Amino acid sequence: MSLDALRGFDMFWILGGEGLFAALLMLTGWSGWQWFDGQMHHSQWHGFTFYDVIFPLFIFLSGVALGLSPKRLDKLPLSQRTPIYRHAFKRLGLLILLGVLYNHGWGTGAPVDPEQVRYASVLARIGFAWFIGAMLVWHTSLRTQIISAFAILIGYGLLQLFMPFPNGQAGQFTQTGSINAYIDTLFLPGISYQNRALDPEGILSTLPAVVNGLIGVFVGQYLVKQQQALNKLSGEWVKVITLLLVGALLIGLGWLVDMIIPVNKDLWTSSFVLVTSGWSMVFLAIFYGIVDVLKWQKWSLVFVVIGTNAIIIYLASSLMNWQYFAQSLFGGVVNVAPASWQQLLSVMSLLAVQWLALLWLYQRKIFIRI
Repeated sequence: MSLDALRGFDMFWILGGEGLFAALLMLTGWSGWQWFDGQMHHSQWHGFTFYDVIFPLFIFLSGVALGLSPKRLDKLPLSQRTPIYRHAFKRLGLLILLGVLYNHGWGTGAPVDPEQVRYASVLARIGFAWFIGAMLVWHTSLRTQIISAFAILIGYGLLQLFMPFPNGQAGQFTQTGSINAYIDTLFLPGISYQNRALDPEGILSTLPAVVNGLIGVFVGQYLVKQQQALNKLSGEWVKVITLLLVGALLIGLGWLVDMIIPVNKDLWTSSFVLVTSGWSMVFLAIFYGIVDVLKWQKWSLVFVVIGTNAIIIYLASSLMNWQYFAQSLFGGVVNVAPASWQQLLSVMSLLAVQWLALLWLYQRKIFIRI
């Protein structure tokens, strides 16, 4: 249950929760809310905020789900493997397609000209990270998966630091001078985000995102592993403490690497993978301890309702005008409220209409999976 709750917590901020702190600042005037509001925006370039962890956390959680029920397919007859492979390719293709729809949402629609379509997307990156991770889990040993994660992380860092490329210089971590921008300009079809040289979901930076998913796989396998402890409860707390400690270690290691390879979301640097994976483990440890070990679960329903249909509500946030629905249902209440309250009530009404739609699906056990 903690997995769905944390996934819902992750999505909560994307659906409108990021506006709460600016609204609270307007309501209370307390300057401390400015710091929280600053955490609700992506870093301008190098650096790290809470909002930067939302995307990699989702990839991490997809890996955890994969690791909770790992299965080897390579020794099964081809006839038994084929349906699973077909589903994997179908899921990848569908996420790429839905990513295109999301990119061109907000009432515009995807262009007819294929050269004007943005193919790189958040959903496509989730799809590729899951697909590559699944292929490794289904066909290799845990040892090979760990070696693969290290190889990708180290290889990607070395590539950014030392690989020469035409009209550029190795070791550049700039928006136009990095090897990522060169690869995107050369090979990425269609257009890039805001027509930049570098797409934040571009080709090269998708590779290290696989490691976020693989670390999730390792955590998932660890969580289902039976601990040799005095009793089951103490064994579960060992898992919580271990996740917290390893998460803190990864965060510290990431910031050490930052001295050589800066923490950067758009480049998805190796240091960024370490920092975000560390924070993902810390968040999972907290939710796992509270929801699944202590069994304090009633409060988590708020997030579970979101987490069980996370991808579909993410897609709907681009294809549907939720603000219109919120204004239609709660606009009268918002407009008569004192001016200092109106922004907070607007944010809450936006969250409410989306949550109520998800609650309707949840109560009818309609879970749209991809």
